[in-house]
Amino acid sequence: MQYEVVLPAAGSGKRMGAGQNKLFLPLANQPILVHTLQVFEQDENCTGIWLAVKDEERAYIQNLLTQYGITKIKGLPTGGAERQHSVHSCIKEMESVEVVLVHDAARPFITIPVIEELTRVAYREGAAIAGVRAKDTMKIVEGGIIKETVDRESLWMIQTPQAFRFDLLAEAEDVAEKVGFLGTDEAMLVERLGHSIHIVESSYENVKMTTQEDLLFGEAILNKRKATSAN
Repeated sequence: MQYEVVLPAAGSGKRMGAGQNKLFLPLANQPILVHTLQVFEQDENCTGIWLAVKDEERAYIQNLLTQYGITKIKGLPTGGAERQHSVHSCIKEMESVEVVLVHDAARPFITIPVIEELTRVAYREGAAIAGVRAKDTMKIVEGGIIKETVDRESLWMIQTPQAFRFDLLAEAEDVAEKVGFLGTDEAMLVERLGHSIHIVESSYENVKMTTQEDLLFGEAILNKRKATSAN
């Protein structure tokens, strides 16, 4: 099942404390952004990549695309102040496709099998998101006091990609813009339309590069994968 993917890449990376867009930080000697782009560049089912970028970073990103041979870029629209605005900027410029994925540009370890399952379920059901089961005990805390222990069997930690039929996501984005609603992810916007969201189990390796510690985890994952492929 073919798809196009949207990668919001206009963030500031404040939690990384790098003083620049965290997507440009090196991970195993190449930028985090490039690692993520290469996943979709190498997936034969991906027919187009959309990157929402800052105007002042567009030229630098274009140079990266040339340097690393990324050829599937269909557009580099200007991103907004929030992730939702950046995604909407891309959706507005896209022609209708059957399935569109939205993926964190700072998650370079997503695998093709998970992408394939997300795309298949989204085409059939309308919406599907990647996630992993909560491993830790979860508690509700108010004012520093534990109020309740939550049954973790029903709790999932949500990741990306999040996959949707194009027309469904476009409608959800348009409605949110009209009423001034800001969601935490695309699934939340679709949920507001009353549409069910299906979960696809992903991997705990599909981490988002958010802090300096995450870079250490990322290096370990790359080393592990390199060793596995060599055997």
